[in-house]
Amino acid sequence: MSAIFNFQSLVCVILLLICTCTYIRSIAPSFLDNRLGKVGFLGLFWKCARIGERKSPYVALSCIFMAFSILFWT
Repeated sequence: MSAIFNFQSLVCVILLLICTCTYIRSIAPSFLDNRLGKVGFLGLFWKCARIGERKSPYVALSCIFMAFSILFWT
């Protein structure tokens, strides 16, 4: 089943995208800032990195909750 049709998989993919973009921006900030820009489809990665930076406690709690839900409820 696709991640679009399963809510738990969709949330997991979104959290992984946010965490990955934040990690890439922490390692190489110029990669997301200069090359991709802040508009269009590729700007989605820049926006995910900003969400991960600014809302990091909420993202961390969401990742912990998602890990427990995957481990114990599926």
